[in-house]
Order: sequence, then structure tokens, then C-alpha cells
Amino acid sequence: FTYFWLATIFLLGLCAGSFLNVVIYRLPRGESITLDRSHCPSCGKKLLWHDLIPVLSYLLLLGRCRNCQERISPKYPVVELLTGTIFTVLFLHFGATIELLKYLFLCALLVAISFIDLEHYIIPNSLVITGLVGAVLLNIAARDVGVISALIGMLVTSGFLLLVAMVSKGGMGGGDIKLAAVTGLFLGWPLGPFGLFFGAGIGGLVAIFLLLFRVRGRKDPLPFGPFIALGTFLAILYGFDVINWYLQYF
Repeated sequence: FTYFWLATIFLLGLCAGSFLNVVIYRLPRGESITLDRSHCPSCGKKLLWHDLIPVLSYLLLLGRCRNCQERISPKYPVVELLTGTIFTVLFLHFGATIELLKYLFLCALLVAISFIDLEHYIIPNSLVITGLVGAVLLNIAARDVGVISALIGMLVTSGFLLLVAMVSKGGMGGGDIKLAAVTGLFLGWPLGPFGLFFGAGIGGLVAIFLLLFRVRGRKDPLPFGPFIALGTFLAILYGFDVINWYLQYF
């Protein structure tokens, strides 16, 4: 790939991340994503176009609102840079294909869900529905996951978390179950369950770390959505390699 195309896909990712910031901030607050102009969350001042350039505006403003000088959360450039990086990695992995569009959509959705879950401990139903519809349409377009495979992936991933929720009597949220259904439908069998179990393993290690260093207590909630997202992303990139390696040696 030429540097031009890599730079282009990275810039597209930055712009997508800027839109995701709008979704992350407004959706849990019940605000319109498309009708209202961007504004400062502190003073409510409408932002000018040159205050909305991904990452660059944050740096030029030194992380403060032009009007009220309140600090702007570093979450905004983090989301933009993260999305740009994810887009670039997926482009290197899939090339200019329909599969690339499918997984760009999924990963952008997972970024929004992860940051909402981290802040509000919820996974909005509107994003779940968007994911389910997107999975059906993009699976048909990409033709990389069959209907049976997609349905098995969805049932296994969501069914496993539903079982965990029933056994733990509420230890797993309904939003996590619905998100697992989305990732399972996108990835199918066996990648969907693999991504879920991969994410669960990472989440378990993080939980142990937080408990050991007393950052969290045993009864403190830990959002699971970001771990599902991370496991899914790793499954997209390395899932079949790990599965093939396991089958070969074990």
C-alpha cells in the first residue's frame, strides 16, 4: 500500500472518530446526533468549523474551550486517534474490499459502545439495533460469513452470556448479552465465540489486577463491553491463525 492510501484511510478514521465523539456524548443524554450543531459541554457555545478539526483543533486550543477556557476532555482526541489507528490496521489487513467496509462499520460501532459503557455503564439499544441491521446487510454484501455460521455465532455468544447472567443472578448486564449477539452475528462461528472468550479472558485479568491493587472492590461494577470489543477486534485480525495453531498442535 502507498503512503497516500494509508494517510487517506487514517484521516477518514479521524473524521469517523470525530462523529463517534458526538454519538458517545449525546446518545446517553438523549440529545439529537444529527440536528444540533456541536457545542461546548461546559458553556454551551456553538463551535466554529475550525474548532472541529480532529486532533489538530484540540492541540491548537491547548485542550481548552475557546470561549470559556474550560478544559476539554482528552477523551475526544483519544477516540479520534484510536479510530484512525483501527481503520489503518483493518485496511492493512483486508485491503480495499467489501470485508474492509464491514469491519470498519463494526469496529466504529464498538468504539462508540465501549466509551459509552465505560462512562455510563450502559449499552444503548439503538446501537445494538444498528449493529444487528448492519450485520445482516454487510454479511450479505461481503459474503464472508454464511447464514448458518452467523446464526450459530450469535446464539453461542449471546447464549453463553445469558447463562452467566442467570447463574450469577445479575452479574452480567443485558446490554452485554445483546452486544455479544451483534459480534457473534458479524463474525459467525467460530470467530464470534472466540472473540467473546478472548475478551472475557482479558477482562478477567484486568479485574484481578484492579482487585489486587485495590483500585476496585469485589462489588464494584466493571463494564464488560470494552472487553467484548477488544476480543472481537483481536479475533478479526488473529482469530483463524490462533484456531489453526491450536488445532495443529493440540
